[in-house]
Amino acid sequence: MNSALTETQEGVIVAVYVQPRASRDEVVGMHGDALRVRLTAPPVEGAANRRCREFLAKLFGVPKSDVALVSGDKSRHKRLLIRGVDAAAAFERLK
Repeated sequence: MNSALTETQEGVIVAVYVQPRASRDEVVGMHGDALRVRLTAPPVEGAANRRCREFLAKLFGVPKSDVALVSGDKSRHKRLLIRGVDAAAAFERLK
């Protein structure tokens, strides 16, 4: 999971591979160098991006406003910045 996390001055960037329209929101392991996340939201009109931000905010224990999409707006491969979290704390949350 370390390869999915990149520490920055603001927080940690998490590489995510999103599988939309799942039966529930969950982390299911790794997809290459990214965290594989299943989301209930469909990939239309930004619904999956919003749900991904909400899910990661809950997972890392931060407000939704502290999770920002860095890249991958229209892709399954996304990078999200989690502000106020370091790589060690993020890794512990993902265990």
